[in-house]
Amino acid sequence: MTAEHKKSKLVALTLAAVGIVYGDIGTSPLYTLKTVFATEHGLTLNTLNLFGIISLIFWGLTVIVSLKYVTLVLRADNRGEGGIMALMALALSSVSKLSRRHYQLMLCGVFGAALFYGDSVITPAISVLSAIEGLEVAAPALKSYVVPLTIVVLVMLYSVQARGTADIGRWFGPIMLLWFGTLAVMGVINIMASPAILAALNPLYAIRFVLENRFTAFIALGAVVLAFTGAEALYADMGHFGKKPIRMAWFFITFPALALNYLGQGGLLLAHPDAISNPFYQQLGAWSIYPLVILSTMATVIASQATISGTFSMTKQAIALGFLPRMRVLHTSASEIGQIYMPVVNWLQLIVVLLAVIGFGSSDNLAAAYGIAVTATMLATTVLTFFVIRYRWKLNLLLCWAATGFFLLIDATFFSANALKLFNGGWFPLLLGFTLFIVMLTWRSGRELVFQNLQKHAIPLEDFLSSLFIAPPTRVPGTAIFLRGESDGVPHALLHNLSHNKVLHERVVFFTVHIVEEPWVAPAEQVKIVDLGHNCFQLNVYYGFKDEPDIPKLLALCEQCNLPFEMMETSFFIARQTVISTPGDGMAPWREHLFVTMSRNARGAADYYQIPPNRVIELGTQVEI
Repeated sequence: MTAEHKKSKLVALTLAAVGIVYGDIGTSPLYTLKTVFATEHGLTLNTLNLFGIISLIFWGLTVIVSLKYVTLVLRADNRGEGGIMALMALALSSVSKLSRRHYQLMLCGVFGAALFYGDSVITPAISVLSAIEGLEVAAPALKSYVVPLTIVVLVMLYSVQARGTADIGRWFGPIMLLWFGTLAVMGVINIMASPAILAALNPLYAIRFVLENRFTAFIALGAVVLAFTGAEALYADMGHFGKKPIRMAWFFITFPALALNYLGQGGLLLAHPDAISNPFYQQLGAWSIYPLVILSTMATVIASQATISGTFSMTKQAIALGFLPRMRVLHTSASEIGQIYMPVVNWLQLIVVLLAVIGFGSSDNLAAAYGIAVTATMLATTVLTFFVIRYRWKLNLLLCWAATGFFLLIDATFFSANALKLFNGGWFPLLLGFTLFIVMLTWRSGRELVFQNLQKHAIPLEDFLSSLFIAPPTRVPGTAIFLRGESDGVPHALLHNLSHNKVLHERVVFFTVHIVEEPWVAPAEQVKIVDLGHNCFQLNVYYGFKDEPDIPKLLALCEQCNLPFEMMETSFFIARQTVISTPGDGMAPWREHLFVTMSRNARGAADYYQIPPNRVIELGTQVEI
């Protein structure tokens, strides 16, 4: 690859990162300052308080986003992949599976991931609402149309997910570049009108604000954190773009534009305190409101799209790591494997987003709900990062404490400030997150109970084959593939087939899928074959949690290992488990019933692994938990 081609590819990835990665944090200027000085926070709009808030926002962007995420956390990549699920897998691999820490880190990662879902519901709701609320500034009589219009935009957005973003995705980067350019220009115009606001770059104003206002400042931090929402997205999207484009997009485009706009809004409020009702839309005057509403709506739709795509990706990882039941995954792009659509997740998320829009009714009310899930996820990320840099990278303990302890203190402060909003809307994302946390742990615990039950009745495979071939059954032409768990004995499907049909295929393959705690497994390392004798083989397949399960494609790799397959002569035998809840040890009865319900509605193994339906034979088996 030539230097010019590398450079053009880097520019293209940086532009794409601007569109996808920074949509959430890039639309924060729509509502942050308006929320900070809302009457319920009790913060008076005066010069010193304004300087303090702008200083807090600027230095928060510098410390939390630039230092913590862009500089430190982006280094903690799992083979190029980011996000709290990838970070959890990385942290878990750094400690023993038998240690207490392993379970505690798993809980931390799952809780952070569950809260991400709460955040992913608030983001589309507050972003689109705040954009369309610009109509109120232009014509107060249009206020009653804000919520209906928001609902229409969101329903349209979720309705087109099945078509994918391949066609419109190419416009995301240019539109967001225009958005950030507009933010920067508006900021410069207002800074030039009130250059005194530049004094807010002095961090002493932030320190003075906190010391003089104390509890009021502590409450205000719960709103200041709105300026940093979306920081997790830049880490989660690392696998799509790479570290360098994400860093370039932040330092050269996003950070300067955000800093200038917040300073510009501060300058506007310095000269016109009455603009606090909606400082964003009053930066250029009445003539600009309608164009800004159109541009803001496009920007918030893109921000919402990034969140929706992130939810699909997170769910797919959670399924692979065993925290959620198998669901239907549709690929919306022939060239981009990361572009997927999950119908169940899409429509469930839309329902909850619409409930949030209708229930809260305005971006001001939603802002109270926003932040608590974000800061809790930030806390989880910091904790997991410590274990990665200490136990995986083997860095000095003092250095690890210094690096993560500083950020832990900041995250804990912001989380505590947001905890005060628990009864004013903060309960909403926490309730969503806690519900999903219970669902994920129930699924994982249920699968462990199923595994334990199967282990009790498992017949060792090698011993079974030895006794079977003392007086071998009739062998019939073709290949039989039996899906088998990682530590299972003889597959139930094989026992049922021998019991009912009294025959064995001339070639028998026991197929076991292993999910490793890494995002990708190289094709050359995905297949390992063990010859069990009598033309029987154990086929071990290794997938990362972001790999796409595709058994027909994988069987083609077996030809290189001298085990070719002819699909029309191959049958797949799968045992469909019917889980039954019984009294006794295990989970609480309601959790067992929840697990049974999820198990019955989970996507079938044949469908999930893309096995041709006409080559599948399913045999039922009951498992008690």
